[in-house]
Amino acid sequence: MGKKKTTKRSNGKNNRRGRIIAVKGREILDSRGNPTVEVDVILSDGTIGRAAVPSGASTGAHEAIELRDNDSKRYGGKGTLKVVQNIENKIASAVKGKDATNQQEIDELLIKLDGTPNKARLGANAILGVSLACDRAGAACRGISLYQHIRQTYGYDRKPTLMPVPLMNVLNGGAHADNNVDIQEFMIVPIRQGTFQQALQMGAEVFHALKKLLKSKGLSTSVGDEGGFAPNLSSNEEALDLLCQAIQAAGYKPGKDVALALDVASNELYDKGRYTMGGEKGKLSLSSDDMIAFYKRVAKDYPIVSIEDGLHEDDWEGWKKLTDALGDRLQLVGDDLFVTNTQRLQEGICKGVA
Repeated sequence: MGKKKTTKRSNGKNNRRGRIIAVKGREILDSRGNPTVEVDVILSDGTIGRAAVPSGASTGAHEAIELRDNDSKRYGGKGTLKVVQNIENKIASAVKGKDATNQQEIDELLIKLDGTPNKARLGANAILGVSLACDRAGAACRGISLYQHIRQTYGYDRKPTLMPVPLMNVLNGGAHADNNVDIQEFMIVPIRQGTFQQALQMGAEVFHALKKLLKSKGLSTSVGDEGGFAPNLSSNEEALDLLCQAIQAAGYKPGKDVALALDVASNELYDKGRYTMGGEKGKLSLSSDDMIAFYKRVAKDYPIVSIEDGLHEDDWEGWKKLTDALGDRLQLVGDDLFVTNTQRLQEGICKGVA
C-alpha cells in the first residue's frame, strides 16, 4: 500500500519556491468606475498572485484609512497613484525574499511597516492588496485552493468545511440607489436546507420573480450600485411586502424557504442624534428608541433574520438596547460599528453589543 499523500504547511524558512521576487501595483477602475489598486505578487517559481481592492459607497468613520491622491485634476481626487508608489517602493522592498506561503508573517510585517493603528501611512488599500495577492500566490505555490490555504494557515483545517448561507441583495436604497427608499439593502436569504447550488437557484428565481412583479406594478426595474432593483416606493414596508410577494411568486414560502435581511446603513440617516426615515406621512425624525421600535415591528411582521447597521456607529447605548430587544431573535451585524478596528470589536464584546 502506498503512502498517503499530504500537504505540508510551510514553516516560513526553507520554502525557496515560494520566495517573493517582485511586487507590482497598478491603478484600475472598480465596478463603480472609481480608481482602485490591483497588485501582482511574483514568486521565484514563476507563480503570480493577483488581487484588486474593493471600496464601499457608505463606510464607517472608524474604518482603516483608504488613501487617495486628492488631485482634483484626476478622477475627482480619487486617484490611487500614491498608493501604487507605496506598494512598489516601500512595501515591495520589505517583502522581497519573504515566503509567500507564510501569510501570518507577511501580514505582521505589513502592519509593523505601516506603524499606525488605522493603516494611515501606507493605506489600507495598499496593505490589503499586497496581503490578498500574497495569499493567492501562496495557495497557488502550494497547489491547493485559496480556502484550503487560509484554513490551514489559521488552524481551521481540522474543523468541518461549511458553505455559507448567501444573503442576496435584490432591492437597493440609500447610498446605493437614486430613489426614495431609506434602507440601503434589502436581501433575500435562502434558509431551506439543501446545497449552496440550490440556495443560489432559489435566489435567482426570486430575483427574476421580483423583476416581473415590479414590471406588473409599473415600477422601475433599473438597478442600483450593487445590482439590486431601485424603484421608488411609498415606504420601507412596501419593499418588504414586494419581497414576500416575489418569494411566493417563485414558488417558495416566506420564512420557511426564504427569509429576509436588511442593511440599514443608518449612518447615512443620522444627524445630530436623530435618524430621518420615510413613513406614510412623509419624512420622520426618529430617536434610537423609535428606530428600535421600528425594527421590532418589522421583525414581527416579516421573516427577517438579520439586520446590519441598524443604528449609528457611535450610538453604543442604542446598540445595547437593540441587542437586548432583538439579539436573541435574529442576527445583528455591526459593520460600521466595528469596521476593521479590533479595539471597537473588543468594546462590543465587553458591552454585549451586536
